[in-house]
Amino acid sequence: MAVAAEARKMEKGEQVSGGPPTWVAGPLGWGPRKFQELKTFFVEVRSELKKVTWPSRKEVYSTTLVVIATSILFGFYLWGLDLAFSRVMSLVLAR
Repeated sequence: MAVAAEARKMEKGEQVSGGPPTWVAGPLGWGPRKFQELKTFFVEVRSELKKVTWPSRKEVYSTTLVVIATSILFGFYLWGLDLAFSRVMSLVLAR
């Protein structure tokens, strides 16, 4: 019965228990509340990072080489397309 009365007070925004009124507790409680949220965030980040399967040095090395080689190939491919389109556009605009 008392729980229902407290729930009704909370819905109306009235003070439920001892302490400062809600219009004071809101702004004053902002700092500690945000600090607690930040602390919770870092605890959760740490627990999630423990679940990560980190690649070995060999895997990182091989995938890095693949990325570099792919970047070079696409760079030359796009450079060739740029040269071809530049020549075509110069011929079209020269007329």
